[in-house]
Amino acid sequence: MTDAEQQGAAYEEEHVHAVYEQIASHFSATRYKPWPIIERFLKELPDGAVGADVGCGNGKYLTVNPRVFMVASDRSTNLVKIAKQHQPHDSVVADVMNLPHPKHSFDFAISIAVIHHISTPERRIEAVKAILELLRSPLAGNPGSGGRALIYVWALEQKDSRRGWDEGNEQDVMVPWVMRAKKEKESKKGKGQKAIDSSNEAEQPSEQPQDKTFLRYYHLYRKGELEQIIGEAGGEVVEAGYDKDNWWAVVTPQL
Repeated sequence: MTDAEQQGAAYEEEHVHAVYEQIASHFSATRYKPWPIIERFLKELPDGAVGADVGCGNGKYLTVNPRVFMVASDRSTNLVKIAKQHQPHDSVVADVMNLPHPKHSFDFAISIAVIHHISTPERRIEAVKAILELLRSPLAGNPGSGGRALIYVWALEQKDSRRGWDEGNEQDVMVPWVMRAKKEKESKKGKGQKAIDSSNEAEQPSEQPQDKTFLRYYHLYRKGELEQIIGEAGGEVVEAGYDKDNWWAVVTPQL
């Protein structure tokens, strides 16, 4: 691993992996509804297809199509513990840059909101290459016969979202995740009663738990940037588009 790769990996460890390990349970509670394009991709797969969910989070996409089998992976041990509940599918702890699966053995793959957490251009290309290497190679003379992967990343062009990012803004940003503290309710007192301080000292207000904010690293993709790195990684774009502040692409390995 070069010095630049080591620095990128260390940065992601601090500003991505360590954060998701801490917010896993809270994050999972907000991730339960499949997005329509991802749901369509999974439901259109042939019965018996075997696929990989790279960066599965809580595994919410594992149960979309009960007629396929998926092996899920995520860098977060705590998220994988949640994903393991989605039987009969399997879930393992693994980094997208070092997947344990045999190459060219999957019919399909999905990687949703993962590679925008990769901190350097070279590592982003390597991440896409790792996903492509999971897929069945296309047969000679039949470029459409290889496996397919669906990749989603956050878009820079989000001017109509609450975030308001757009062309001209920085592409490398820190995005807050706020864990709201549970506030203690004041004890109820009987009608007409007063709280009595037996120590004869002024009553001190109880200290309330505070909200906690975590910052996560994101690289926001410009229009066309995802397709560019797919090409540099040795992939071919079959279909692509924009959906809910994300760029997405269906890709297959080149012949």
